[in-house]
Amino acid sequence: MSDTIIRVENLGKKYIIGHQAQSGGWKPNRGNYVALRDVVANGVKSFGKRLLGKEQRRSYTTEEFWALKNINFEIKRGEVVGIIGRNGAGKSTLLKILSRITEPTTGRIELRGRVASLLEVGTGFHPELTGRENIYLNGSILGMSRLEIRKKFDEIVAFAEVERFLDTPVKRYSSGMYVRLAFAVAAHLEPEILVVDEVLAVGDAAFQKKCLGKMEDVATNEGRTVLFVSHNMGAIEKLCRSGIVLQQGCLRFLGSRDAAINEYLAGLSESNLSLSKRKDRRGNGEIRITGIEIRDESGKILDVAQSGQNINVHFYFETYSDRKLSRIIIGLGITTMFGTPVFLIHNRLTGNDFGELPKQGVFICHLEKLALPPSNYQINYSVLRDGVDYLDSIHNAKELSVVDGDFYGSGEVPPISHGVSLARGEWKLLRVS
Repeated sequence: MSDTIIRVENLGKKYIIGHQAQSGGWKPNRGNYVALRDVVANGVKSFGKRLLGKEQRRSYTTEEFWALKNINFEIKRGEVVGIIGRNGAGKSTLLKILSRITEPTTGRIELRGRVASLLEVGTGFHPELTGRENIYLNGSILGMSRLEIRKKFDEIVAFAEVERFLDTPVKRYSSGMYVRLAFAVAAHLEPEILVVDEVLAVGDAAFQKKCLGKMEDVATNEGRTVLFVSHNMGAIEKLCRSGIVLQQGCLRFLGSRDAAINEYLAGLSESNLSLSKRKDRRGNGEIRITGIEIRDESGKILDVAQSGQNINVHFYFETYSDRKLSRIIIGLGITTMFGTPVFLIHNRLTGNDFGELPKQGVFICHLEKLALPPSNYQINYSVLRDGVDYLDSIHNAKELSVVDGDFYGSGEVPPISHGVSLARGEWKLLRVS
């Protein structure tokens, strides 16, 4: 009998995206979620405008968007596979198809065994049921008997650390409690295939470490198959043996873990995709960062920066809002190529208020004596209003390459293996008689 537990052939998933234009001119799609109350309110407004003859004529167009296209691979029983790629590459769509949450548009999948999934906070849980009841519900969905679930029950509760809230409806759980219980259920109810998305990032560091240890145990000692999506290359490197790299819905690479990580990092380096074309941005569209440049103090654009160099990061923007935009917070985050956060700086921290924004402009972040050892890093940014409303945000928006520089004035800079940040300091010797 073949030891192939997952077979994917010519898999594709297509979505139809609608665009709306109105006589007053085109407005960008905000991309935000719409609550039921908003649907009702907008319906009432539209009805009123029709009665008064004031409703604007709208035209609708649609386009096809392939989240996945021509995906083919096989996974053997007991493999631990990391699925990596940029936001919007199709990772979550692939996992939803494998978990039978959504149907593929083309192709077929073959699964040999029960699948337990942890894709989003609260997936598979009924909010009105208690933690205890949801454990039994999930076990039943996986085809387990009540006796089988009872044997695992105490182990699940102990792992999730939710004993006090076991008989509380899960709608009152925090996101961290949700994830702890959901992972405990998925990992302990003996599925042949365990599917875990980036949702573990919601938990604290200690719990993430605990989960990685459990997944390693499930794969190594129990011989079960694990599919793990993460932007944390350190976790992929620790847990996985092979990797799948997705890029814009297509299979870019399938092979060993180290080769997959290198392929993913190479893809980040070679990508010259314009920010205006990025599909993985988050925000309501009232403002868009259209370009990022790194310049020295004289204004020269830099391909690489030196440790200890003063640099300016330029964020070019355009606004698309009918209202005046003020009280804006823009944040610059630096992470290593393995996803480890290094630092975050935003204008509220520095006490810089921009006032009302123009239609076009440039945010400039000045970094004094760049405290980074030689390596490659990723620049992330977020633009918010009042610190709450996301206007625009992209993870891994631009690469920052740092080379040797004279940070300490001694001609010596330690490598990144000694730490992800450099520190200003001074040593003295005090002689005690």
